[in-house]
Amino acid sequence: FFFFFFFSSFTHTHTYNMSSGVKFSPPKQMEPRGNVAYGLVRGNKFTKFTPKNAPQRSKGKLGKRTKFVRSVIREVAGFAPYERRCMELLRIGADKRALKFCKNRLGVHVRAKRKREEMTDVLQAQRKAAAKKEAAKDE
Repeated sequence: FFFFFFFSSFTHTHTYNMSSGVKFSPPKQMEPRGNVAYGLVRGNKFTKFTPKNAPQRSKGKLGKRTKFVRSVIREVAGFAPYERRCMELLRIGADKRALKFCKNRLGVHVRAKRKREEMTDVLQAQRKAAAKKEAAKDE
């Protein structure tokens, strides 16, 4: 009995064929979404639901207050000795050496890359400020 039941499930042929190659054309006049009785957009009219961003989406994003506090601390305390050395290495053009130095001090390659990028941005800002000051002095 079990063998017959098992075998009969294989012999039954299905009536639909997914690879028939039939192409469905869209309606001649496009109707509003959800107002047709066939196709992918069939069914009732609706407004598309756009969910709000979950809190974890914004985790780690730099806020205004944190940015301000860090800038004040940087202004008051200045740079750490290893950051000054890293900037010195970047000034002479030893980018790879600066990365290796930061890697040794920070311990993680990604953090070292981020720190090197930060130091290059600081150097660029310093150069920009010096150029602006020079231009103001010339006038």
